[in-house]
Parts: sequence; C-alpha cells; structure tokens
Amino acid sequence: MKKYTLFMLFCILFQKITFGQNTIHHVEPLNWWVGMKNPNLQLLINGDNIAETKPSINYVGVTIKKISLSDSKNYLFIDLEIAPQTKAGTFTINFKKEGKIVVNYAYSLLSRPQEAGKIKGFNSSDVIYLIVPDRFANGDYTNDVVAGMRENKIDRNFEGGRHGGDIRGIINHLDYIADMGYTAIWTTPMLENDMKSYSYHGYSITNHYKVDPRYGTLEDYKELSTKSKQKGIKLIFDEVLNHTGSNYWWMNDLPFKNWLNYPNKYQPTNHKRTVNMDKYASDYDKDLWEKGWFDSTMPDMNGENPFMQNYLIQNSIWWTETLQLGGIRQDTYGYSNKSLLTKWSCRLLEEYPNFSTVGEEWSVNPLITSYWQKGKKNDDGYESCLTTLMDFPLQDALIYALKQAKKNDWDSPMNKLFEALGNDFIYANPKNIMVMGDNHDMDRIFTQLNNDVNLTKMALAYLLTIRGIPQILYGTEILMDNTGHINSHGIIRSDFPGGWQQDSADAFRAKGLSPAKKDMQVFMKTLLNWRKTNLAIIGGETKHFAPVDEIYVYFRYLKNQKVMVVLNNNKESKTLELNRFKEILPINFMAKEVIHQQKFEVKNSLNLEGNSALILEIIEK
Repeated sequence: MKKYTLFMLFCILFQKITFGQNTIHHVEPLNWWVGMKNPNLQLLINGDNIAETKPSINYVGVTIKKISLSDSKNYLFIDLEIAPQTKAGTFTINFKKEGKIVVNYAYSLLSRPQEAGKIKGFNSSDVIYLIVPDRFANGDYTNDVVAGMRENKIDRNFEGGRHGGDIRGIINHLDYIADMGYTAIWTTPMLENDMKSYSYHGYSITNHYKVDPRYGTLEDYKELSTKSKQKGIKLIFDEVLNHTGSNYWWMNDLPFKNWLNYPNKYQPTNHKRTVNMDKYASDYDKDLWEKGWFDSTMPDMNGENPFMQNYLIQNSIWWTETLQLGGIRQDTYGYSNKSLLTKWSCRLLEEYPNFSTVGEEWSVNPLITSYWQKGKKNDDGYESCLTTLMDFPLQDALIYALKQAKKNDWDSPMNKLFEALGNDFIYANPKNIMVMGDNHDMDRIFTQLNNDVNLTKMALAYLLTIRGIPQILYGTEILMDNTGHINSHGIIRSDFPGGWQQDSADAFRAKGLSPAKKDMQVFMKTLLNWRKTNLAIIGGETKHFAPVDEIYVYFRYLKNQKVMVVLNNNKESKTLELNRFKEILPINFMAKEVIHQQKFEVKNSLNLEGNSALILEIIEK
C-alpha cells in the first residue's frame, strides 16, 4: 500500500509538470453573482496554451453557451448563461486536452446583498468631494513602498512623485468629510498603476481587477465603502474605458491583434472632440480621434472589439457590485468608441436603474457636452444612457464673469454667466449636471480667481446654490492654490495639510491655518450643511434675471420655499432695487441670511457689499 501511495504521488507530481504547459494565470472577472438581471457572463481565461484545451462545467444553472478562440494561443473566452434560480457556490471549470483534464479552475458565484439591485447613485441632493488619494492623507505608512513595484519610493518634495496617501488615510478622515457637509466622495483611480514614474495619479491602469497595493487592499476599499455609507456618504469610482497603462499584464501577449488601437506604435489622438457630432467630419479625423493614444504611456483600448467591450462593461459591474458604489465617473468620455459608450452606460442602468454615471467631456461648448446625456434627441440619432455630464461650459463662464472687468454697458462679464445658464434648453436633464469651479486637472479655483477670497466665496456660493450636482476639489475649503505653478498638475494636487504625521499645519482640526483659511473653512461648512436640508436648492426650479450693473440675481424655489441669491460683481457696495422681481418676490418680506443666520425685514431694496454673494431664505408674511 505504501509503494502504491508513493507511485500515485509520483504520478500526481508528474501530472503537475504536464499541467504546467497549461497553467492558468488570469480568469476575469474574478468572480460573479447569482440573481443578476442579465444572465450572461463572458470569462477571459489567460493561461499557457489554454486555447489547446476544451473547457467544461458541471454545475446546476450554469451553461456554456459559446467558446471563442483569440489570436493568441494563451487565451480563451467562455460565454456562460447563469439561470435565475442558480444557487451561490463554487463550480469547477475543467480544461480537457485529448479527452483528459489537464488543468481546472474553481470559480465562485456569490450571493448579492438584498439592496444590490436597488443601488442609488448621486443626484442634486449631493455635494461631491473630489480626492486625489496619494495627496490626501497617509493612514498606513507600511504600504508606502511595495517591493516589486516599478516606482517604489516616496518623495514628497517631487510634485510628480508618490507622496504616500492611501485608502486608510481617507477612512481615518471620514468624520471630517461628513462634518463638512459632503455627501459623496469621488477618488481618482486606485487600481494598480505599475508604471516607472508618475504612477500616483492612477490613470495608467495596469490591472483592472487589482487595487494598487500602495493604496491598500481590496478589503480596505470595501471598508471605505461600508464606513462611508454609515456616515451617509456615497462612493464614486473613477474609471477609464479609453486607455490603459503601457505596463499592463497583457501588453506582451495581446488576446487579439486589434485588442488595442495602434498596438505596435505610439499614435497620438488629435483631440478633435467635435468629430463625434460633426456631420462633415472626415473618416480620417474621426478615426484618429477615437483610436489615437491619449499619451505615449497610455495605449488606446479598442472599444470596437466585442470582447474588449464585454471586458470593460463587466469590470464596471464587478466594481459596482463589489463596492456597492454610488456612481462611476468616466474619464476622457467621448474619446472611446461611441458604440461602447452606449452599451456601457445602458448596461449599467439595466442592472442598476437608479445608478449614476458622469462623463468627462471637456468642452466649453454645451452643444458638445449635451450630446452624451440620456434622453438627448440628437440629429444623428445617437442615444446614450449617461445620466450626468460635467458642466465645463458653466465653469468657464463662471471664472470669466468673476475675473473680467466691465468695459462698457453692453459688454457685461456677468452676462456671460447668465447666458451660460440660459443654454440649459440644450440639455435633456439640466438638473442632473455636475457643476464645479475646478478639478484635479485644472488650476485651483482660488488661483484662477487671482487669490481673491471674496471672488472665491462668490464662486462657491454660486456652485452650491445653482441647479445641478456640485463637485468640490479637496482643499478648496482652505484656499489651497497653485499660484506660480500654472497648469502644474503635481502642485494642483498638493498634499492636504494634516494628512501626514510630520505636517506642521492640520486642516482636519483647523490648526496652523491662517485666519483667511479658517474663515473659508467655516464658510464652506455652513453652506454645505445648509444645502443638505434645503429642498428648493436640492430639487427646486430656477428663475434668473438678466444682470444689471454687474449684479446677477436668481431664485431657487418650490411651491412653499424660496431662496434668493444675489451676486454683486462690483468692488464697491451697491443698493439693489427690488421692483423688477415682483413676479417672484412679495412686496414686503422677511428674509434669513444663510451664512450668518440673521433674520431681517426687506422693503424695496437690499444693500450689497462689494464682491459678495448674498443668499437669502425668503420668509413670506
């Protein structure tokens, strides 16, 4: 018996050597769930000579519908159908060659939380706090340097280097974020970016199913999601459908020759975003726009390839389900294949009807940005399920209006802001647009407004009271700036003071800050927390009046609630006569000023301080 056992052990060891010719390296998605609305699942199998095998599954409710070969012998794609009543569990995929099992793989089907299909996205009741994780707070110093990573050092003096912020740092400061009044967090990507340099920003992904270990683990990410929910904060995932990192694990052995666009050379995109709508655009320009690389280290993924489409769409669903997300922000929207963008956005809404997706279409032309929103009737028939857009046109108008001096009576800077909002007729759902004064890719709003505190308060008051979903970049509340370093991304994304043990200032506790920074922090906290409970701001209608003498007035209102906002873009104080607002204002009324919570009676006029925003709750007698 002992000799037989030794013989069997020898056979098993020999068999493993044989198995080694078909070793499996990747199976993606990593797992799936029972009870999904769409029963279809496509598995990417990557393994040595795996195309020489034939897979089989014996599990009740799971059926192989199709097996597809690729251009590489090291890939298989298996299309599965998971019946509605299939039970959660683990099934084995057996890979046979010449009738014998040469390798197998255990694949998990998980149960979904009861609320999974009812996931709610972000909306106009939310204010989104945009965080660059590497620059926010270092909560775990043990993961600053990870052996084997191409960039494995911390250098806080180098604006383009890694500074050590991580998931734990965000978790540790959720109380601060919640107390400030933010209700959603959007973090720049935290997936593996195994690049030689400038890996901190996260947009050169090298594994779509792996958290970058310098940020933490998948369990840390789940903890962030869970603890955020406990504090009433939604978690928004930053995703990149358009491009990936040049050190992705598949780069030396692509599944298909057309898995990437221009796979053998760097061909930059022309950045001509108008070709998506332009009825006169040449095929040459359209092709170069969509298929050109965003950067020399960011290969362009081919969204026309149906297997790539499935791969990316399933990855979005996997992260949504795994983290129970409150939304997805899609980077470089419009650069990807238009068919992919429709399938991606609609598939997410199919699975999560109340979900939110926001696309980065960086154009100041509302004709271009509005093209992508769900419900828009486009001339070319293009349809999308993207719920939200980033309002770059309004951002541009806001900064222009507050910075420019009035030249004459007919050339009013504030009129540009008035007209920009007036363009809302072009949007399918203007209430569901993301408004912002800046983001991680542009000069900070304080810098854009020439380090003028009053103008910055005016801008933030506007963003937090106008229609839409406000997004605020971390550090705005303490007047972080990049003055002297215009368009320097590393400086724009500077470290939040107090996020590192050695920091002398601590903005989380309002210590070591200048009086102006403390004042802005209080201003933001007051306005953010007031906004959370004001239904007229969250979901009311808008009525605005053309600016007169650089004073812009608008109202947010419901049947029984009304807010008046007055922006005085003059350096000197002004008196605002109220006669022209009779259609919405009572003749005499009481008002409560929001920032200082002061009540007073209003008759005929209002006194306005120079370069100020006045926010009033109207209390009708």
